[in-house]
Amino acid sequence: MEHLDALSNSIDHLALRGYRLERVQARLRQDDCAAAVLFDPVNIRYATGSRNMAVWTLHNHVRYAFVPAEGLPVLFEFGAGRLATPAEELETVGEVRPPRGWTYFYSGDQKAEHARLWAEELAELLAETGGGNRRIAFDHLDPLGLHALQEFQVTVIDGEALMERARLIKSAEEIACLKLACAVAELGMTRMQEALVPGMTENALWSILHQTNIEQDGEWIETRLLSSGPRTNPWMQESSPRVIEAGDLVAFDTDMIGPNGYCADISRTYLCGEGPGTAEQKALYAAAAEQLAHNFEQLQPGRSFREAVEAEWVFPERYLHYRYGFAHGVGLCDEFPFLPNLASIDKLSNPDDIIEPGMVFSIESYIGERGGREGVKLEDQVLITESGPVYLSRYPLEERLL
Repeated sequence: MEHLDALSNSIDHLALRGYRLERVQARLRQDDCAAAVLFDPVNIRYATGSRNMAVWTLHNHVRYAFVPAEGLPVLFEFGAGRLATPAEELETVGEVRPPRGWTYFYSGDQKAEHARLWAEELAELLAETGGGNRRIAFDHLDPLGLHALQEFQVTVIDGEALMERARLIKSAEEIACLKLACAVAELGMTRMQEALVPGMTENALWSILHQTNIEQDGEWIETRLLSSGPRTNPWMQESSPRVIEAGDLVAFDTDMIGPNGYCADISRTYLCGEGPGTAEQKALYAAAAEQLAHNFEQLQPGRSFREAVEAEWVFPERYLHYRYGFAHGVGLCDEFPFLPNLASIDKLSNPDDIIEPGMVFSIESYIGERGGREGVKLEDQVLITESGPVYLSRYPLEERLL
């Protein structure tokens, strides 16, 4: 716990928020946008440092931020006007206003009129801050909102790419946040491994990570990816009431949004019980560990995305059907870029983009044979430095399977 406290206390939150807001505003200026309007709570967190009811507002778009290319953002905060919000104390927020939403939950048959009132207020803000520029980038926007904005001669720009590009290079403070998130996840993983005994359910084991995350001021977990025994093949089956048996493999992916909103995306596969593991289990595990170690070395600064993928570990034919992606970016959540495995290189976007210092990746492996009983999932979080990749996650592999 002292290690966690030291990591937490090392973070300069003023520098963290200032860097992120400047990254967004620099992208706005580069893309000739007067402002961004952000609905995604992850993007709101990045640009303003504020959090409120993040999971609920992922599917109820009643909280948003207006981020001008110059000056301080206006946060349209759910609950504003009825209670004091933490955002009012942030130096990265210039004003807090009540939002105007038009979800059917609140608006019913008045959706179109409420969307028009929303657009009118944004157009007024644009006139005050845009200097005649009518271009606003939106990370999410439905047809009613688009039509309402057109009435006020607002040009709508796709803001998803803008925000992903802004979030791509991590500051020293962001890296400290990611180290803290990984440390919290690994505390939960240690508790899970210590608690794992035959007869407990997958759900009971999975709940330990959730409890640890919240206990350490983490936020939520994005998926329920934990499975055991025959449910580990194929991968991506959610945690269930299945009772874990002695000799089962237990595989999981943390997908954890931890303290300060940063992601710990780590996977491990445990062996339940006191046995040594079967020859097949060890073969699966050895291939996954080999893939992870090989692919770690390919994330060298200065390489293009294509060059990294072309050097990726080559799947043996028996494991090719269930091949898994090579790597993806990670920060406040899973982020751009996505690097597919070599056998799926046709799915690679932006192949000529360059791996740069300050990028953070999660490298992944899933090894399972089509028709096989079990599979192995491993994943680590990696920072790109001037001299090469370094691990942010440090959880040991399962010695009995190596």
